[in-house]
Amino acid sequence: MSFLAFVAGMVTLAGGTFVMGTEPSRVDALCPRFHTTHRDLFLAETPARRVTVAPFAIDRTEVTNAAFKAFVDRHPELAPGRVSAERQNGDYLKHWTGGTLPAGAADVPVTYVTWWAAKACCESSGNRLPTEAEWEFAARGGRDTAEFPWGDDPPDPKRANWSGTGIGAPTRVGRYAPNPYGLYDLAGNVWEFVEDPWADNYATPPVSPLPQDRHVIRGGSFGGGPINLRVRYRDSHPAAGAGPHVGFRCAR
Repeated sequence: MSFLAFVAGMVTLAGGTFVMGTEPSRVDALCPRFHTTHRDLFLAETPARRVTVAPFAIDRTEVTNAAFKAFVDRHPELAPGRVSAERQNGDYLKHWTGGTLPAGAADVPVTYVTWWAAKACCESSGNRLPTEAEWEFAARGGRDTAEFPWGDDPPDPKRANWSGTGIGAPTRVGRYAPNPYGLYDLAGNVWEFVEDPWADNYATPPVSPLPQDRHVIRGGSFGGGPINLRVRYRDSHPAAGAGPHVGFRCAR
């Protein structure tokens, strides 16, 4: 059995109540820890709030090129060159030359996808994108206060694919150790789209998305710094913004 086959599939989590995000009073202490004077980098994850998530399942890894190719083969309307201009930025699957996967990239996370395509891929198998709350709950791995999926220690080249590794591109899924829930690459490799439309902070309820809207992305990427790899860190990306650093995983 290949390693990819071994890690494929979903992990079922019991759900529960946890404190999502960060209290504003902690921001001043986070700035020196992460060597920045930009308080605004943390404000989107404030204020902290108690959230309850129901039991759910989530993919062990990010969706790979091979898995997305199988989806596209079943849904040719989402093949390169077939997606309408309103729902992509011109870069959708641009690295699939002639609709063929890049050599050696079958088990690398799919990128250059839109939020719309990610959502359709999950739903085609009876799944969905995870909510932002589910994603953070899963990334924490049962730890209430840890900064990263592996704990409090800062990232290093043995823990994640981030800017400090110097790799500069996505690597195969499952290359690094999983978190306590058995989930891989929740920090680094590629950012991950979630279901939720973007709001500037947790006090601003998200609204129903439009094709031009931004959606939450989580987890950081191969180009991200330690701040981006934190389990609480939030960022956003255009729904139609296919790019080299954003992928996704599915939930149910």
